[in-house]
Amino acid sequence: MEPTATSAPELPRSIDQIRAEFPILARQVHGQPVAYVDNGATAQKPLTVIETLDRYWREQNANVHRGVHTLSEQATALYEDARRTVADHLGADRREVIFVRNATEALNLVAYSWARTNLSAEDRIVVTEMEHHSNVVPWYQVAQERGAQLDWSPITGDGRLDLEALGALLERGPKLVCVAHVSNVLGTINPVAEIARMAHDAGALLVVDGAQAGPKLELDMAELGADFYAVTAHKMYGPTGVGALFGRRELLDEMPPFIGGGSMIRKVSKELITWADLPAKFEGGTPPIAEAIGFGAAVRWLDELGPAALHAAERELTSYALERIAEIPGLTVFGPPAGDDRGGIVSFAMDGVHAHDISEILDRHGVAVRAGHHCAQVLMERLGVPATTRASFAVYNTREEVDRLIESLHDVRRIFG
Repeated sequence: MEPTATSAPELPRSIDQIRAEFPILARQVHGQPVAYVDNGATAQKPLTVIETLDRYWREQNANVHRGVHTLSEQATALYEDARRTVADHLGADRREVIFVRNATEALNLVAYSWARTNLSAEDRIVVTEMEHHSNVVPWYQVAQERGAQLDWSPITGDGRLDLEALGALLERGPKLVCVAHVSNVLGTINPVAEIARMAHDAGALLVVDGAQAGPKLELDMAELGADFYAVTAHKMYGPTGVGALFGRRELLDEMPPFIGGGSMIRKVSKELITWADLPAKFEGGTPPIAEAIGFGAAVRWLDELGPAALHAAERELTSYALERIAEIPGLTVFGPPAGDDRGGIVSFAMDGVHAHDISEILDRHGVAVRAGHHCAQVLMERLGVPATTRASFAVYNTREEVDRLIESLHDVRRIFG
């Protein structure tokens, strides 16, 4: 669902109550309480997720789907309940939700299974300048292998996708359009529903990297119109090692399996192998059982707080951060101004100071940020910088932590002159 300008809903619990659900936030780093603003890399985990994982390991640990004993049946029920939870969160049918290791694997599944089957020489793939490498490298590999062409859709000076330029690229008749829902560097929230209409009108399918959108936005696949949509649990307050691919059922039905082995087959003989029904066809081998169950717990926690309220709280904090960070001399912030089309990601560069030096000094103050090219080197080239420092917010972050970030940046400025 695209963000709207309606009145902001409120969280059902106070920030202090929410923070109390995250044990790691009580840690100290270099003698100071940790201010964790590296959520674009991975979010911290609430107690409900930690306890769900612990309970599974203690009480239900067994392989799924084929066992006829009690533990296996319980593990299977929990695993498939997690799939239904994720599917409901995405507004999808459970058969359209494939468990994978992460959003990267989800996008690679589409590249290997759909694209290698359907693309040929001279076909075109549109990617944008703001993409994470996970939504670039698979398409580059397919293009190299099939003789297809990558077309780059540019961004505007304020970090938004240039829809007019995208429209011109769509006139070339691409088979596939690949776009991030939320830029992991700029924080830009792209209008996916509009892009889906444009792509479909041009006869193309739309692949969306939703890794950064998963913890920030309400998601409804029918409203968004994406043909494939990738999310990852660890950015949604869940475990690492598990994510999900949404794919339209008619597309998934036609695609060959991504991984061959156990679980994804119907029958194996010397003469013929046939595939299992969805979603098992794409889940060869033992899946990430505990992680998927933890993913379900994280999604239930998100839904309890309400994605709209989460986004509203994050947007308010981001606006405050953008206002305060303007105080720092010699600092350039990238991305759109505060508003409905900006998520809780603030990337910046400071004159004469490398991003890694900034991050190291901030760490001395107990402030955890990200530094580097953020797996978005094409975007770094477009911005004219080798790297940025990135602060990325979650529902448990506070104005006081933003103030600590700003005070730490003033210290960086003092140290480097």
